[in-house]
Order: sequence, then structure tokens, then C-alpha cells
Amino acid sequence: MEVLREIDQVNTLISEWTKNGETIGFVPTMGYLHEGHIRLIKEAKKENDKVILSIFVNPLQFGEGEDLDTYPRDEEHDRKAAKENGVDLVFLPTNETMYPQSLSVNMTVTKRTNVLCGKSRPGHFDGVVTVLTKLFNITRPDNVYFGMKDAQQVAVVDALIKDYNMPVNLIPVPTVREEDGLAKSSRNVRLSDKERRESPSIQEALQYGRRLVMEGQRSKEFIIEATEKFLEQKTRGKIDYIELLSYPELEFIEKIDRPVILAAAVFYDNVRLIDNVVFDHEGHVIYG
Repeated sequence: MEVLREIDQVNTLISEWTKNGETIGFVPTMGYLHEGHIRLIKEAKKENDKVILSIFVNPLQFGEGEDLDTYPRDEEHDRKAAKENGVDLVFLPTNETMYPQSLSVNMTVTKRTNVLCGKSRPGHFDGVVTVLTKLFNITRPDNVYFGMKDAQQVAVVDALIKDYNMPVNLIPVPTVREEDGLAKSSRNVRLSDKERRESPSIQEALQYGRRLVMEGQRSKEFIIEATEKFLEQKTRGKIDYIELLSYPELEFIEKIDRPVILAAAVFYDNVRLIDNVVFDHEGHVIYG
């Protein structure tokens, strides 16, 4: 396994691979790898000749007062996990490598962002598409892998690739969960014992809302209200939002007549957790 920090080194290695006709799978991360990341790596490993993992905590996607400085980092653990799971190249750039000077061209996302997490994080997805555009150009992958835990990010990446005719296939991968249903996340370590016991109720509530659709309910407002009431009875965390939108367009709808996402975000004392389920108009799971 190669571990490289400089862009020119990465370019040289990838040129050798492409010259040999080898396909490249790319898994962009911010590190502190958990089983969700490992699932992405394994999927990439199955479908490509070479796998690149990037580890970069992108400052452009953190707003004022967010957890950039305290975001969990463990490079030694990440390198070991990458090697054990067959990664061919770990790209570990610094801020100076990725942003050697102020950008002359700024990217702004105008759709799929004024809802869910994007509503309370202005500029977040501008930072996401900026770093991904740079990473896609550096790594030149055939396929790129993202977890559906952050379904809004997947929707935004889908738009980025389509809008700019990027020659890369987006592969969404289902959320990896703990045995009790909690979506795996680097931030879960910040939950207190009591919060950890309550947190699986987020997914329970979303599945309750989905079952209402399976039983014939089609009113968006009814499903949201019922899901929120269910969740309030299960946790003392503060609900940030529960939303039901078309997917991947993330547009407001009045009734369930197309694929949708039912998503939630909950504040606990030291962490904000997100989760979702994507299903069709009859309630059958597409991504859970």
C-alpha cells in the first residue's frame, strides 16, 4: 500500500495504473475510519482493480462554531485499517496541499441544499463540491463510493457529476449500522451512555414513518407529525428536523407518489446525529 501526501506523486502513480488499463475506485473520507468506511472500501475493492482512499478533513465544509478543531483524527488507525482492507493508495494531503492559495473560482450549490442539514449549514455543500471536484481531478477514478447515511451529500454529488459531465460513476452504498440500528458514525463516540441507549430510536422512528406509507398513508404532513411524535417519546434529544422529500431531487412534495427520503437530525449534548430511509411510493426500502 502506498501512502502519499503530494499531488504530483499521486498523478505519477495513477498515470501508471491508467496506462495499464486498470480501473480505479475512490473512497473520499475525513478519516477516523469505522465500519461504514470499511464497507465502502470493500465495495470499491470488489468492483475495481485499484482502490484509492483519501483522508482529508476539509475546512471549507465546516461553518463557524462547528467541530473542525475537535473532529476526531487517528492517522495510525486509519492507515492500518486501509492496509488490512486492501487499499492500494492512501492520499493524505495537508490543507496547504489542497489549498495552496485562495481560490480564484468559487463553487456554489443552488439546488438540493436548502433542506435537511444544508438548511442549517449554509455554505457546507459549497465546500463539499469544491473539495470533491479537486479530489476527482487528482485521483481520476472510474467509480466513487459514498455511504447513504449522508443521503443529502449523495444527492449533491449526483448533481455535481451530472451537471459537469464528470467521467465518474457514483455508487451509493447502504448505511452500515450497529446491531441496535444506530447508524455508524465517527461522532458516536461523543454520546453519553444514556444517549447511546436512546439514539437507535432515530431509525426506529423513521421506519415507523415508512410503515405508515406501506399501510396506505400518503399525506406528507401526517407522516412527518407521526414520526416526530414517535421520536419525542423515545429520546430526550432535541429534534433538529424531520423532513420528507423527493429523492434524489430533494424537492418538497405534498403526497407520496415517487421515491422519497424520510430523514431526521437530533441534537444530543455533544453531538448531532443524522439518519434516513429512502423508499418508493409504496414504502418499499430503496436505501435504509
